[in-house]
Amino acid sequence: MPETVETSTKGAGARTDGSSRFQTSLYLLALLASISIWFLPIRAPLWLDETGTYWMIDGGLHRIWEYRITDLIFPAYYYLLWAWTRIFGHSEVVLRSLSILAMLAAAWFVYLAGREIFNRQTSLIAVILFSLHFTTFYVAVDIRPYACGVMGVALAIYLLLRLRRSDSLALAALFGFAAALPVWFHYLWGTCLPALLIAFFLLKFPSSNPRAVWKQLAVALAAFTLAFLPLIPGILYLFHASGSHVYAKAPGYFALYFMLAPGWLPVFYLAFCLVALVIVALKPQHKFRPNLALRWTPSLRLFLALVLLGSFPVLIPWAVSRATSIHVFVTMHCAGAIPGIALAWAWLIDRLRPHILHLLLCLSLVAVTATSYWLSPKSRLHDYTWKYALAAAEKAAAPTQSPVLICSDYPEADYERLPSGPANNSRFLAQLSYYPLTVPAYVLPRTLNPRAIRIGSKFLQNATQKRQPFLALGHTASYPILNWLSSQASYAFTVRKIGVYDNIEVLEFTPRRAAEPPKNLVKPPRGLTY
Repeated sequence: MPETVETSTKGAGARTDGSSRFQTSLYLLALLASISIWFLPIRAPLWLDETGTYWMIDGGLHRIWEYRITDLIFPAYYYLLWAWTRIFGHSEVVLRSLSILAMLAAAWFVYLAGREIFNRQTSLIAVILFSLHFTTFYVAVDIRPYACGVMGVALAIYLLLRLRRSDSLALAALFGFAAALPVWFHYLWGTCLPALLIAFFLLKFPSSNPRAVWKQLAVALAAFTLAFLPLIPGILYLFHASGSHVYAKAPGYFALYFMLAPGWLPVFYLAFCLVALVIVALKPQHKFRPNLALRWTPSLRLFLALVLLGSFPVLIPWAVSRATSIHVFVTMHCAGAIPGIALAWAWLIDRLRPHILHLLLCLSLVAVTATSYWLSPKSRLHDYTWKYALAAAEKAAAPTQSPVLICSDYPEADYERLPSGPANNSRFLAQLSYYPLTVPAYVLPRTLNPRAIRIGSKFLQNATQKRQPFLALGHTASYPILNWLSSQASYAFTVRKIGVYDNIEVLEFTPRRAAEPPKNLVKPPRGLTY
């Protein structure tokens, strides 16, 4: 059997007096307050990528199967959400509920993982830290597969920690399957796999029965391989199109810190360490004898394993984004690190003495973080939405059945083939699947490039000849296209800004006189050529 790990609180532990029960009740209340912030944006309108998810399931199983390889996401989540909506409907609350349930399951697995290491109270602290992470707050209600992926990572960590004390081959097979589960929800979550493998060696070796450990590893790898086989075509496509989905900027060092040590947690931890030292100094009967020697103990190996599980899913995309032009460091892509981050911080908090500092630290952190969320009006929102801009466009265009020219906000629209006619059902205008228009919608690329000029020029020529009013919409990255359209159409159209909704500008073009298109209508701006 492998060496067991007893933390400083595990054996000291099970206090059953009234004080301990009261403290546990306070931890549970703090946990409920932490989880409550997840529900603040549950009724928020869908943002662009969420409407992309809805567009996928709205096309049925055929569409999900059609895009099973060319999408960054393996279709497991789409199938689940499709079945979920067929049972409960398509409202914002129903669509978000699947992610919330998955995140609640992830929190439960984090608690179970903590119980393999800590006592009940420290395990609750780990779940509270997990719940308060800003990325948890975001993905818990996001209509995308990240919450399901976090659940898979938390399950794999729990099974890995159970393997520390077990030679069971069945448990090893479950661990191998769970290790592949996060990648079933997003290909980029393969960054969790090296951490799980290294952590397995850290927790299982040295062992009194190395043959049993190698058998477990072989069974786990076999189960992982079988679960991973359906993912191979999508992984190969991801490498083939590695630079096609880049839209984020290269991350800085603060982004790395903010992910690994979110919010006020480091400040609180350092403050309470100082308080602990003061308390020890004021009580000479409790001699403080720090041992700075690092020994290769099971407890140290456990901490290193937790650090790896919490850092690899962050450091790998951060390093790739810093060293190459493939910028994949996005907080959602790093969400698989949150269970490991929470458990590693709980391990550090467990070092504090006396134990009452754990409760004070936890309550202070929850009070500051949860209150800031509850008082912020932005916490009721979930990223930007096209809902209000499309409603304004519908109101202006419906009476005259004016067409609407929309700049797609997907980076792929700059290089993939776009529909030549009305594109109300196109994936590049996925927002129309949930917030539909009754008028024809035409799609433009995201940024001002030769293709955007060519498509926009042809549209302007047709609209000028027919003396047809139209509208144009675009998000921040598409403002140059809207400015170019306004400049090119000024000779024949009166341009009026209807409004700006969540940084989405809505322009109305009304014919003002008959005119022939000027010769320079299709002339590209300076610096752009066909």
